[in-house]
Amino acid sequence: MNNSNNNPAGASSKGKVGSSQPSETSFKRKRGVFQKDLQHMMYGFGDDPNPLPETVALVEDIVVEYVTDMVHKAQDIASKRGKLLTEDFLFLIRKDLPKLNRCTELLSMNEELKQARKAFDVDEEKLVSPE
Repeated sequence: MNNSNNNPAGASSKGKVGSSQPSETSFKRKRGVFQKDLQHMMYGFGDDPNPLPETVALVEDIVVEYVTDMVHKAQDIASKRGKLLTEDFLFLIRKDLPKLNRCTELLSMNEELKQARKAFDVDEEKLVSPE
């Protein structure tokens, strides 16, 4: 039986055999978890402030499928090493230069925020317990 006709949203079933990816029936995810966030993002990219629920659900399905696929591919890469690293994801998106640049920019910004929080915590401790 070919289940490519039964696959929702035209999702590919290639790569499922023999990989670390679970079957589609091995877990159930809650739908609508990202609904509000996606509505805001869609509006930010030019959609209506209140997009159709069907549209949000479709975008959510696409995003969850993409992220799940990326995680499974990164796990396959990392399985040789035994540890999943940020670099595994960067390796996967290396061919998409704008996406790679944005990811490295966000990672750099995240590191700056960590350092700023750390510096703030140290300064706050000095205020609480003066020497």
